[in-house]
Amino acid sequence: MTAAESAVERNEALVRSFLETLSTGDLDRLAPFLHEDATWTVCARVIPGAGTHRGRRVILEEFLRPVRGMFAPGEPKVTPTNVVANGRWVAVEAIGRGHFRTGTPYENQYSFWIEVDGGAIRTVREYMDSHYVATVVP
Repeated sequence: MTAAESAVERNEALVRSFLETLSTGDLDRLAPFLHEDATWTVCARVIPGAGTHRGRRVILEEFLRPVRGMFAPGEPKVTPTNVVANGRWVAVEAIGRGHFRTGTPYENQYSFWIEVDGGAIRTVREYMDSHYVATVVP
């Protein structure tokens, strides 16, 4: 195995662990995965969390905490269905399933483009069915 292949495997493993940790809802455990200057862009409009969030603290406290707070504790679970890694980038197709705090069920398909830099996530681009989100958010 070459050094480049090994790095790609490490990046894929990091992203899988990141999504597994995200699914727990424990944002304190999620923090070490994110580069201090990370960006997370929800590629949508007019839904909670849409737009670009810059910096680890902003991502965790001003984006993820409020959005995940709409859901039952520990939900939604993000389950990867396909993962492809190439260099610094890892592409993920996933299903997000759970319930809002109101009990309303949630199930959406996602695509993530995640850039790994120096063993930490620098960029997340998140795509989903935003029309669905706009119709089910309580």
